[in-house]
Amino acid sequence: MSISFFLDLGKNIFFLVIFLIIVSFFNCYFLSPVMVSLDSKKRQKIFAELKQFQQHDFSFSSGHILGSMCTVPQPIAREVYMQFLETNLGDPELCPGTKEIESRYITFISQLLHAPKTSAGQIVSGGTEGNITAMWIAKQLSGKKEILLPTSAHFSFQKIASLMGMKLIEIPVTKEYVMDVAELKKKIHTTTAAVVGLAGSTELGTIDPIPELSEICTDEHIFFHVDAAFGGFVIPFLKELQYKVTDFDFQLKGVSTISIDSHKMGYAAIPLGTLVVRKKQWLETISVDSPYISSEKQAGILGTRSGAPVAAAYAVARFLGHEGYKQMVQSCMEVTQYTERRIRELGLPLVMKPTMNVIGVKLKKPGHVVDRLSKKGWRVNKVERLSCIRLVLMPQITKQIIDEFIPVLKKTCEEVGEL
Repeated sequence: MSISFFLDLGKNIFFLVIFLIIVSFFNCYFLSPVMVSLDSKKRQKIFAELKQFQQHDFSFSSGHILGSMCTVPQPIAREVYMQFLETNLGDPELCPGTKEIESRYITFISQLLHAPKTSAGQIVSGGTEGNITAMWIAKQLSGKKEILLPTSAHFSFQKIASLMGMKLIEIPVTKEYVMDVAELKKKIHTTTAAVVGLAGSTELGTIDPIPELSEICTDEHIFFHVDAAFGGFVIPFLKELQYKVTDFDFQLKGVSTISIDSHKMGYAAIPLGTLVVRKKQWLETISVDSPYISSEKQAGILGTRSGAPVAAAYAVARFLGHEGYKQMVQSCMEVTQYTERRIRELGLPLVMKPTMNVIGVKLKKPGHVVDRLSKKGWRVNKVERLSCIRLVLMPQITKQIIDEFIPVLKKTCEEVGEL
């Protein structure tokens, strides 16, 4: 090859390099800002659209949601939730650190409920999944299909009956709105798979006679599940605050399983609950082979499980500690007592004296009141079966918020003829 060939090749390479530098410069200083600008505008448009939808929502932080058992999460939960957004506890070896957080949180819950050393915990999405899982275990262990439960039981048991072909035997409640033990005894049969007791009913926050139910189930060798989705984070602290509440946890030898929700009075982010079982081996009855992931077997209903709500709940538990939760429950009860007094001053009757931070206000037309309050920016829940509206005094509800609500409730009740 001639020298001129190499000279021409060198010139071509030189001009190619110059061309690439110019293109790079153009992209960097002209096209990239344009693309970034377009990307930014697209993001803004999406967020604007989402905000329009969100503006139709009620918010817990406003204090105007008075009928829900969920709550605005403790501030630390928000930050931690985002930090663990991509974790999947359904494939635990991908996130061993988050798995350790889950183990520690289950230990915290187990200690709160006085679970024995033989126990184990299963993280669930909430009370519904906890109840389903408990009845799944009961059916597997007993081979039977009948569930004895109070008429005040959560609607999740209707789902259980449908999903698992189980039969619900409803037990009437007493004038105190707790399960009638005498009626329960009449219904126990050789076909009974489980008895369910409530430690903080969804309707009124009442606590069934768990010690008596525990004793009966021990004598009859029947699986006994306690639905403490709401009361699990309340009753232990009420006892310490000298409120007269019954025992409900694993200190009672007849208790088989307990479901407890962290996104309720646990002050954590939605969704998170825990099912604690007295004997670890019971989880094996609902375990299946999981050949595609890092664990050989997997128990429970969900496959993919976000670690974000678990880490958030653990952070809240670490931040508040036992005393923090106790103070929170005390504050909620003070607001409950204040609300009770303000409602009675209006001349409205209560269904019963509150057991915990849940109030039932007796009305002739609860549905009408709920609808009108909603139009005025306040959300309460109706309980048609008891002809009442339900108020739940969660941590974000203050006496000042109640002072804002009472005049609105008064005017609404006057409009529909309740006052």
